[in-house]
Amino acid sequence: MKKLSSTQWIAISMVVGILLGWLFPSAEYPALFTAAKATSSVFLRMIKSLIVPLLFSTLVVGIAGHGDDMKKVGRLAFRAIVYFEIVTTIALFLGLGAVNLIKPGVGINITGASASKATELAQTKITFGGVIEHMVPQSFFEAATHNEVLQIVFFAILFAVGLSRVQGRPKQVMLDFCESLSQVMFKFTGLVMAFAPFGIGAAIAVTVGQSGLSVLKSLAMLVGTLYGTLIVFVLCVLIPVALLARIPLRRFWSFIKEPWLIAFSTASSEAALPLAFERLEQFGLPKRIIAFVLPTGYSFNLDGSTLYLAIASVFAAQAGNIPMTFGQQLLMMLTLMLTSKGVAAVPRASLVILSGALTMFGLPLEAVAVILGVDAIMDMARTSINLVGNCLATAVMARWEGEFPDQPPANVVA
Repeated sequence: MKKLSSTQWIAISMVVGILLGWLFPSAEYPALFTAAKATSSVFLRMIKSLIVPLLFSTLVVGIAGHGDDMKKVGRLAFRAIVYFEIVTTIALFLGLGAVNLIKPGVGINITGASASKATELAQTKITFGGVIEHMVPQSFFEAATHNEVLQIVFFAILFAVGLSRVQGRPKQVMLDFCESLSQVMFKFTGLVMAFAPFGIGAAIAVTVGQSGLSVLKSLAMLVGTLYGTLIVFVLCVLIPVALLARIPLRRFWSFIKEPWLIAFSTASSEAALPLAFERLEQFGLPKRIIAFVLPTGYSFNLDGSTLYLAIASVFAAQAGNIPMTFGQQLLMMLTLMLTSKGVAAVPRASLVILSGALTMFGLPLEAVAVILGVDAIMDMARTSINLVGNCLATAVMARWEGEFPDQPPANVVA
């Protein structure tokens, strides 16, 4: 048993969680469900406690501690945004093509579905100005309390730029503090990951125990369309990008497979972020690039979520038997592409954006109520692809910046 890797333990815990959720449904065994939910919540809370100190310390050291040339920071930011926009646009149109080809919404009866939750989500207004305003924290401590990743990134970048202009002992003291903090947080991450099999198994058990395995039957076509299109996206977009950037696929996957499993099983981007930081650094990527690209991508490079939005929005039109011209669909894709940026911190962000788009284009909100039944299953897929896409973006930016390690780091075993 001791020879099993942490990845293998996580895979085993997922199987055990599915069996427990199936054999002991929440309605019949409320005490077990409560215990599993508490175990899952404890794991996720421990993970969330890592994010702010780890993100802040690595970003400050990466920018202020590795050269004072701010042109490098601006160049990296520009390249990252261009890459994010290209890849997420491809994801949107790939989803649009799949949903028009397979037509998963045709034949779905949405009459009688409750639209109350969808209406509540639609009332959460998301505007471009609101997204820009949301990026800037009015208090670092408030942003830290709510784990506002984009706000922490904004503050840390300004802090690092200011620190880079300081000379002498004050700068070195602050850099030493942040470097020490980042090292401690990586060790902290290792301790938390020892609890991962229990937290992940419990999270899977809660999902299956609440919805049951039959949750996929009524909407199997929608779920299958999403999963199939995500696989096509990986094969036709992410892998070619990795090959063009000369990223060694096997070695890259060996380092990110565990964060991917965590993202898939918990359906939480935050849960996988600390370990992804650690694994990409072990992979040999520079801290400066990891600390900027990875968290920024969590807000602007949500490949899985944008593909899901394309499928779900047209699914709603099909389920409501509302014909949409290709031009109308393109306009809706443009709207989704703009509104999906920078809202990762919004609870159920994808559903919020979807509900707003359906309201804007006069499509039935009852479709969201139907999608909610299988959203947990789809959330696992889109979140894990978000994670893979952002890890790959970090590696691609390292190659683009000429800082990709051609030789594996010494004394590192995946």
